[in-house]
Amino acid sequence: MENLVRREVIDTARTLVIKVGTNALAHDDDTLDVERVAHLADQLHAIRQSGRKVLLVSSGAVSAGMQLLGLAKRPRDLRHLQAAAATGQAHLMQLYDAALRRHGYHAAQMLLTGNDFKHRHRYLNVRNTLNTLFEFNVIPIINENDTVSVDELRTTFGDNDRLAAMVTNLIRAPLLVLLSDVSGLYDGDPADSRSKVVSTVSKLDESTWSLVRDKATGLSKGGMASKLEAARICTSAGENVII
Repeated sequence: MENLVRREVIDTARTLVIKVGTNALAHDDDTLDVERVAHLADQLHAIRQSGRKVLLVSSGAVSAGMQLLGLAKRPRDLRHLQAAAATGQAHLMQLYDAALRRHGYHAAQMLLTGNDFKHRHRYLNVRNTLNTLFEFNVIPIINENDTVSVDELRTTFGDNDRLAAMVTNLIRAPLLVLLSDVSGLYDGDPADSRSKVVSTVSKLDESTWSLVRDKATGLSKGGMASKLEAARICTSAGENVII
């Protein structure tokens, strides 16, 4: 029955939001994996070929900027983080655009902050722009505007999982797919061979949250906790999430 529910959700969703994090786009040395970007573009093309609408929420700007600026590790101070994001975002979009052009698409960039969802006229402008982009041969690619977002002003999303969930609700997409460097939510430590992926979660209760075992990493601001929070945001509005 669980597999039937999953199949129905996937088959009936005509608009998809795909979110990819830094860890899923980077090599072990935290540099951007160009082949993964190209492979992701191939999958976005396959979705479009099936007659569906799709947009991508992508991290990776800071990682790409670190590589270009010759930084060995993620900066800790705000101004260097924003410099890396500004430099890397341009490079990241160039890679996406080049990969998508092989299939006849262009990448359409949108950089958002929390305030875009707090003010109604900005909220509607974002929604109208996305709906208009769906009319053309482009793939909308969204990222948090790290060059102007600062934690002190509380205008950041904290991670792109939450941003993806908010965008999913914004356009009322029935399905959000969160790509990760793990296979999904496990019933134990993912490093333990005895642990298994939980195929379907019908209710986000305390027992589900107790399965989270995130570890701090160098680049990613997300993790399974933020993915479950994204799922909570989406499912509370009637949408579905696949990790």
